[in-house]
Amino acid sequence: MGRALSRRGTAAGVPLWAAGDPAVERPILASGAFGHAVPGAGLDRAALPGDRTADIAIVGAGYTGLWTAYYLLKADPKLRIVVLEAETAGFGASGRNGGWCSALFPVSTKRLASLPGSSREAARAMHWAMQATVNEIGLVTAAEHIDCDYHKGGTIVLARTPAQLARARAEVAEAHEWGPGDLRFLEPDEVATQVRAKKVLGATFTPHCAAIHPGRLVRGLAATVERLGGVIHEHTPVTAIEPGRAITQYGVVRAEVVVRATEGFTPLLAGQVRTVAPVYSLMVATEPLSDVVWERIGLAGRPTFSDHRHLIIYGQRTADGRLAFGGRGAPYHFRSRIRPSYDDAPRVFAGLRATLRDMFDGLDGVEFTHAWGGPLGVPRDWCASVGLDRGNGLAWAGGYVGDGVATTNLAGRTLTDLILRRDTDLTRLPWVGHRSRPWEPEPLRWLGINAGLRAMTLADTEERLTGRESRIARWMRPLLGG
Repeated sequence: MGRALSRRGTAAGVPLWAAGDPAVERPILASGAFGHAVPGAGLDRAALPGDRTADIAIVGAGYTGLWTAYYLLKADPKLRIVVLEAETAGFGASGRNGGWCSALFPVSTKRLASLPGSSREAARAMHWAMQATVNEIGLVTAAEHIDCDYHKGGTIVLARTPAQLARARAEVAEAHEWGPGDLRFLEPDEVATQVRAKKVLGATFTPHCAAIHPGRLVRGLAATVERLGGVIHEHTPVTAIEPGRAITQYGVVRAEVVVRATEGFTPLLAGQVRTVAPVYSLMVATEPLSDVVWERIGLAGRPTFSDHRHLIIYGQRTADGRLAFGGRGAPYHFRSRIRPSYDDAPRVFAGLRATLRDMFDGLDGVEFTHAWGGPLGVPRDWCASVGLDRGNGLAWAGGYVGDGVATTNLAGRTLTDLILRRDTDLTRLPWVGHRSRPWEPEPLRWLGINAGLRAMTLADTEERLTGRESRIARWMRPLLGG
């Protein structure tokens, strides 16, 4: 069931937000686990006042929609761009994620090469484009004075069981076969120079990831779009997207191109309930840790971190000295329902806290001050896509399966080239124009996704008990995005 459920790639920015843990009062966008207050977090933009006409209408004021607006306005400042947001800018995945600005893509390079019309060279070009995108975000945030705590420390993924160790070595071998070979295997003594976790047998390391503050990035990006002349209407749910029209209860925005940038909330649009499945991911965060505790843990260079288990976990050392840590495990909800109450999963929060304490010494007396969660968008084949239908003017990007912080930037640049009719290296990447088949109708969708979640949990248990690669994971592999 792909990377939303398995270890195959460690959540480049898994979508999350502040939740209903009784101990949690501060939303992640305003301050939260990533520290200091976010500029503009209290700003409420006006709803759409009525019918209007634009050159481009963008549905969704998250990373995808805002990056698209940004690059379009940089290319042509005269464009009339209207962004419509159901809640507030960054309310969804973009403001709730784990802060991994990573070169990870939801499916492997090998899988990309197998797409219709793709090739080994095209898949490798996608790999390099993702690496370049991590740097692009750093350059843009610096140029636009968006202070999002961008720090490129790479990603270290620990191997803590013999089965995980075998998987780590296999991933390095595959990376050398399909890419430039910049994924490295680290021996335990090398791992200890970066992070001092328990039970470490080895690790993989890639330099192509930056830790960020997600709320500061999305708020800063929204303010930049407005400074460039874009218009953002919040509290304006779009109920349907049609050729040339984005329909809301307050009026209709007519535009030559309408961009769907709604990710995990896509099933709320008319006719889109089977386009992506909203699968929940959850996070916890500690109080700021003392220098003594950080000396035991390491992470001085702020690499993002995970391990090679099947059910994804992910973490970072925040700029203000907390551990922010997340993972999967919450159920998929029948008929792709999305509810605020689903953000609060005490059993999963407790499991995340226990997992973090199992990884690091010195956390027994540490207080966890934040917990939050939210849905990410999973397409049926786990492959993100971007495209524009010239016949009807409808454009889309999404299906990031949690690997969206950097991929959204690539999507925004690609949509800009498509909309402006540019033939570029980006418009020839293998994910352009890809269409995943719809998810199965209920109850098959509910049964399949939750069975996959359960299977990956059992696979990790099996490996801990046997010390060997999980047979359950092997049986599930045909359904994964690897």
